[in-house]
Amino acid sequence: STSVPTVKTPERQLNETQLLDVGIVIFDPGLEDLDEDEAQYPEVRKAEARYMPYILREAVESSSAWGAVRVVPDDNQAMDVIVKGTILKSDGEEIKLRIHALDASGAVWLSNDYTSKASKYSYQRTTRARLDPFQAVYNRIANDLLKQQQEFTPEELAQIRLVNELRFARSFSPDAFEGHLSADKKGRYTIQRLPADDDPMLERVRKIRERDYLFVDTLQEYYASFNGQMAGPYQEWRKQSYEETVALRELQAESTRRLIAGVASIVAGVAAASSGDQSTRAAGNVALAGGGYLIKSGLDQRSEVEIHVQALEELSMSLESEIAPQVIELEDQTITLTGSVQDQYQQLRELLRQIFEAEVGSLAPAPQGGET
Repeated sequence: STSVPTVKTPERQLNETQLLDVGIVIFDPGLEDLDEDEAQYPEVRKAEARYMPYILREAVESSSAWGAVRVVPDDNQAMDVIVKGTILKSDGEEIKLRIHALDASGAVWLSNDYTSKASKYSYQRTTRARLDPFQAVYNRIANDLLKQQQEFTPEELAQIRLVNELRFARSFSPDAFEGHLSADKKGRYTIQRLPADDDPMLERVRKIRERDYLFVDTLQEYYASFNGQMAGPYQEWRKQSYEETVALRELQAESTRRLIAGVASIVAGVAAASSGDQSTRAAGNVALAGGGYLIKSGLDQRSEVEIHVQALEELSMSLESEIAPQVIELEDQTITLTGSVQDQYQQLRELLRQIFEAEVGSLAPAPQGGET
């Protein structure tokens, strides 16, 4: 079946202070747990780890139930909800993702495995132009996130946003904001008190946060460009991988049947050849010859299997060369960020910290008697 569940929309309308921002972290490619066949294509898996989060982002965003939905380089983000994923399996025929989602307060929203199989119709040109072959997985994740969101009251959603803001503020100024949150042994955060609305330290943190978001928004253009470049060769690779996977399974089954039949025929032939009856011995010799042919045929098919494996490896190398990410340079009046996305984000965070410290200077921490 190629049916894909529709992404659901919220039954209630939330105001801007209650809409949660979602960060979808670049997936863990799961290289440590690859089986023998999958281990031949580590670069493809690494590329998928960047490709799949953006497809999930589009599905989540299409529900119109959230604030900003962004792909982010790591989970050290100022996001109300963080979604992390691990690729457990991906071979063109089947995909299996492990998804873990939690909000800024530390509450776990999702901790599930999602599996889907593609059919031959998934790779028909008309279908491929409209949907990802595994779109059903991304839509189910989007719907599960929405279901979790709707279990919270609007007031609880607003609290999650406040916790997120205070955690971000504390990461830049621990002394000024340490007493505003508490965390239990399970890592669940609760608000102890709020800073005053006109707290100058909080105002500076909010400006820094906007600059942080501006950079992450720029990254969305990078991920969109990456997916656009990857889509063509990757879909062709998956199509070929699907066909190779199915062919491999059929060849392995047929090869095994022939080998078993060949061995059985030889055993029967040896027993008949040792018989005292001349016609039985003749039949035994025929069985031996036939058994030998079946085994040779089975081994020949095993060789054909290796040819398919080599074809997949060549496809993988071709894909790797076509989707190699380009170095990003983001420049303003004073700096240029270089290196990988993760490197650039770490450079930006350090720069923002320096800007914050320069702006705050000797500003005293917020008074302890803020709004509660």
